[in-house]
Amino acid sequence: MIKGFQGISLIDYPGHVASIIFVGSCNFRCPFCHNPELVLPERLKLLPDIDEDEIIEKLKKRKKMVDGVEITGGEPTLYRNLINFLKRLKEEVQIDVKIDTNGSNPELLQRILDEGLCDYVAMDIKSSPPKYSKACGVNVNLEAIKRSVEIIKERAPDYEFRTTVVPCFVEVEDIPLICEFLGKVKRYILQRYQKGELVDPSFSFEPYADSVLHEMLSKIECAEEKLIR
Repeated sequence: MIKGFQGISLIDYPGHVASIIFVGSCNFRCPFCHNPELVLPERLKLLPDIDEDEIIEKLKKRKKMVDGVEITGGEPTLYRNLINFLKRLKEEVQIDVKIDTNGSNPELLQRILDEGLCDYVAMDIKSSPPKYSKACGVNVNLEAIKRSVEIIKERAPDYEFRTTVVPCFVEVEDIPLICEFLGKVKRYILQRYQKGELVDPSFSFEPYADSVLHEMLSKIECAEEKLIR
């Protein structure tokens, strides 16, 4: 179910001026997630659905301004019509597509990439393996997460892995463990944790100081490109 649309973004799809499509529903409950309206069922049902035809027409009208579209959420791979919608984006709009994912559905991710329906994948790596389920708020199949990592590395035209550095879930000593889990990758990004309206309103940790983020960055040895965002 499509729940939101943003016409233009200059920062969400590297190298592109992009529109953003927000898909509702998620199978994780990360307490620090800043999109509770797309994750929590009681909030999600308050948002009206947006028809695919409406999205397609909005994108066609913006073809002179945007050259990419990002599909985010929520978790996009939970959208039942995702494959057909991606085909429409490629056939009717002829636009580059970026997908944000938590990596929990490697089979669908592989199909999307094998069919050439996605040009850039951004996968969230929530924490090191020992803390993964805690950071996600649910029990996570780490084998599925690892399969998604390998699929992206092997098949995605371009990609990034990224970790939101949240105190208590991601500490300096977790970074080498995450790198070991990822193996050699093209791009790994540390994202600043931002306070605000979260999935868990009781979550109240202060963000790390820049000095801690730079110490974490210095621990990354698995990526050709590493940066703080």
